[in-house]
Amino acid sequence: MNLAALVTAFGVVFLAELPDKTAIASLILGTRYRPSWVFSGVAAAFVVHVALAVAAGSLLSLIPRRPLEAIVAVFFLAGAVLMLRSHGREAGEEEAEEAPDLGDGAGFGKVAGTAFGVIMVAEFGDLTQIVTANLAAKYADPLAVGLGAVLGLWAVAALAIIGGRSLLKVLPLHLIVRLAALAMIVLAGVSLWQAIAG
Repeated sequence: MNLAALVTAFGVVFLAELPDKTAIASLILGTRYRPSWVFSGVAAAFVVHVALAVAAGSLLSLIPRRPLEAIVAVFFLAGAVLMLRSHGREAGEEEAEEAPDLGDGAGFGKVAGTAFGVIMVAEFGDLTQIVTANLAAKYADPLAVGLGAVLGLWAVAALAIIGGRSLLKVLPLHLIVRLAALAMIVLAGVSLWQAIAG
């Protein structure tokens, strides 16, 4: 297992997911329902999404190395731009969101199922899924990238569910967005260099 791939996937996905709408959805659900039940549904949805992303990245890895590095560089740059552009638009939307009302007697199945469904819909084609596919193509180690991405997503979900509001008081959202975009720009630069240098 490529440890560099695992650590890179964890770090980039963690930073990219912190300001994401799914982190906000997890935070909102976690304030209304039992956190462990919400996390169960969220965690399962993230595993499905990472599996899809790694499969897509593995298909990309069939492309010859130099053109692949160029494609990955473009995707990372596009991801950084999308992250910076969408942050301002989502900032107003986050405050308007509310947790779905599942009723007073909502049990594990209902809460976990709702959390799973919300994340499945919100995360499909999301930036972190695209980043995970890029990393899987770049490193050609689907297990390491998948594990790193899942752990990064789970860490953000746990932070959001347990202490999201406190974290945002310590670390401003705009700083998190800029750090994630910077990490993607660095990865784009590395990929571009590898595409040119061979």
